[in-house]
Amino acid sequence: MFDDFFDDGFFTPQKRVNSMRCDIKETDNDYKMSIELPGFKKEDITINLDQGYLNISANTQNENEEKNDEGHVIRKERYSGSMSRSFYVGDQYEAGDFNASFDNGELNITIPKKDAYIEDHSSRIPIE
Repeated sequence: MFDDFFDDGFFTPQKRVNSMRCDIKETDNDYKMSIELPGFKKEDITINLDQGYLNISANTQNENEEKNDEGHVIRKERYSGSMSRSFYVGDQYEAGDFNASFDNGELNITIPKKDAYIEDHSSRIPIE
């Protein structure tokens, strides 16, 4: 009876992608990233800058389980594990350029606009 009840489409979760959903907005002076991390705590999140890549990772372990009278898990839908995402921001940034905050399951990162330094690695010989 319960098998059909929980699998009727309403209670069955859609296939979930274990990635961080991110919105990026551009203003005149900066970029604002807003990343969904529901169920995570500030302590679970790590942000690093490495060779022009902004790397964001989050790790959580959820030990809460619903059990029936016999102690079997009926349903477990909360995410437990780790996820990460990288964004190329350029070599012109240092870690101190970023401003990050976390509130209500949302990580907000502000990145100031800077002129990109483009190093010319071409081997083309100009013709005069």
